[in-house]
Amino acid sequence: MIKKLLGALALSLTCTVAVAEGAFPLDNAPNRLNDMAALQTGAKLFVNDCLNCHSASLMRYNKLTDLGLTDDEIKKNLLFTGTKVGDLMTTAMQPEDAKAWFGTEPPDLSVIARAKGIDYIYTYLRSFYRDTAQSTGWNNLVFPKVAMPNPLWQLEGPRAMRRVTVAESKTPAGKEQWVRTTANYDNQGYSTINTEVLKDYQGAAVDQVTFSGVSNAQRAAFDNDAADIANFLQWMSEPDQQFRKEMGAWVVLFLLVLLVLAWRLNAAYWKDVK
Repeated sequence: MIKKLLGALALSLTCTVAVAEGAFPLDNAPNRLNDMAALQTGAKLFVNDCLNCHSASLMRYNKLTDLGLTDDEIKKNLLFTGTKVGDLMTTAMQPEDAKAWFGTEPPDLSVIARAKGIDYIYTYLRSFYRDTAQSTGWNNLVFPKVAMPNPLWQLEGPRAMRRVTVAESKTPAGKEQWVRTTANYDNQGYSTINTEVLKDYQGAAVDQVTFSGVSNAQRAAFDNDAADIANFLQWMSEPDQQFRKEMGAWVVLFLLVLLVLAWRLNAAYWKDVK
């Protein structure tokens, strides 16, 4: 039984490493879990741009008072459909409508940050590009052929994508060769794909993506909004995580003091025993 458990553990670790190696590289999301202004902005963006399709059914609106918002501010800025401040953050979209429009029901985002990680969400939100080959008109580098369109396209603005891939392949005769494929996606999503054979290529396989069409200032503003949303989703996944971490530090300190006292008590008890 022990051998079987160890084998299963080794297999799961191998699969995890394989998935991680094959995944799109993730950017490090800024840590703003202690920035109440950023979390409030993230909550506003989430309600305006994400809650139309995705629910957060484990979160109530009045929990946002932990971010420094009052009930009146929540009612005025975050409630638009007669929802009460004590209600759960659900969407009005029906599951059957979602499946008809997107092919699948949008996932609940209550604990998405714990499942995927804040870096994944931050990179995902910033990796959409126009692609008319997809039914939604959008694609994503982190989640290729994703069923949803870019929810933040009005904030991000249009941008063109250029993707260059150099990979080793084999001809029908079995001869190995290097091929470079360049795909250009303009702001309307139309692509031109060029493929050329590279002779005697000595480098390693690469996959480079560059974007253009959006100013640096606009891009920086959008990255800031994406970071605020990602941090809000991280907070929403566990609203009391900061308290848990602080309490954990005090508990560890208490146990260390208790250990020292127990050690001194043991020494005092046995000091006359030879």
